[in-house]
Amino acid sequence: MEAMVLKMVGQRIRDLRRQTGLSQEELGEKAGFHFSYIGGVERAEKNITLVNLQKIADALGVPINDLFVYSKYTSNKNNDKDNLLSSIHEKLISMEKSDLRKVQLFLSDFF
Repeated sequence: MEAMVLKMVGQRIRDLRRQTGLSQEELGEKAGFHFSYIGGVERAEKNITLVNLQKIADALGVPINDLFVYSKYTSNKNNDKDNLLSSIHEKLISMEKSDLRKVQLFLSDFF
């Protein structure tokens, strides 16, 4: 069970890194780690500390809690609402701040 958390967080970091267009080397440089450490985290070979998770989240430009949004990596069946929320969240993460403001205004006006 412990290894499953490492695997899901590692996969999430890999996905976020790829979404931002960073290589392992570039992410490592931004976070202050060697690229081999980033690779070890992504492959669940490293038991990463919370301090290091925060450094990686900062380097990726996401809040640390985004590293734990890994419902798509679990084998549990998600209901339709969870799937929809996850899909929306993935789209929002990749958006620029100015576009997020537009979405916020739209939602405020719509609801």
